[in-house]
Amino acid sequence: MNAQERPPAVVVGVDGSPAARAALLWAADEAHRRREQLRIVHGMGLASKLGVHPLPDRASVEEDLVEIGRSLLSESVEAVRRARPDVEVVDVLAEDDAPAVLLDDARHGDVIVVGSRGLGGIRAIMLGSVSARTSSHAPCPVVVVPDADRPRRPRGRIVVGVDGSDSSHRALRFGLREALVSESEVVVVNSWEVPLPADVDPAAVDAQSVHEEVFDRQSEEVVAGVLAEVIDDSTEGVEISAVRMQADPVEALLKAGEDADLIVVGSRGRGGVRGLVMGSVSQGVLHRARVPVAVLPPHSDETD
Repeated sequence: MNAQERPPAVVVGVDGSPAARAALLWAADEAHRRREQLRIVHGMGLASKLGVHPLPDRASVEEDLVEIGRSLLSESVEAVRRARPDVEVVDVLAEDDAPAVLLDDARHGDVIVVGSRGLGGIRAIMLGSVSARTSSHAPCPVVVVPDADRPRRPRGRIVVGVDGSDSSHRALRFGLREALVSESEVVVVNSWEVPLPADVDPAAVDAQSVHEEVFDRQSEEVVAGVLAEVIDDSTEGVEISAVRMQADPVEALLKAGEDADLIVVGSRGRGGVRGLVMGSVSQGVLHRARVPVAVLPPHSDETD
């Protein structure tokens, strides 16, 4: 079986940092829940690292980097075997940098897991490099795990941002699948903002209330529409609730997901009142969330 034909897997990037260690353990749990292979990937970034050394020194530097990479992967494999001995583990050492290696190794149906350190690299994973922007987008969900500053606990609550866009449909499908394998409930979140000019006439307050009622009704319709589109017989057993609020979309997701085990968002969404899963929102949640965040890039259709 070649790499293109392998079964779905959880692909995690490691670099020896505390954030990567937290990502590794989360990925091991995820592979256990999904009953899938765990692929531990380390990108050495040889081109950039060797380029700063004189030519005569590059061979020995490369040997050192390879030795460090192999040692890191060996330690990572042992950590997974201690935590989840039932999980099948494959380690991958590659010359490219981490984003390129993760993109190259991942397939449709996989889940990429990374630590929160170095969000520039994570953004490259989700959006693709400049040279391959149209073809190298992440083919699967990307889960960003923050540093482990609190004990891990059993999962029980997954928060999903929806706005009626295709991206949020993908987010909800992923959230429901996660709920099934982790026996969690799903909380669907939608928010809206009604701008009120600073110099508004008090007489306009009634009009503002009318606008709020309209947006609230639209929010209700958006949530109902997404649920009707996504829920099927396979997910009927998942407990689902909805939270709708007038608030900044990032604040709404962070508030609803404060005690969640996972926040799920799309990488793109609709603007205006429905703009809950816009790129700026997913980035805002990534930078501020203290729980793992799953982002569904445009091409991350798990059914492909």
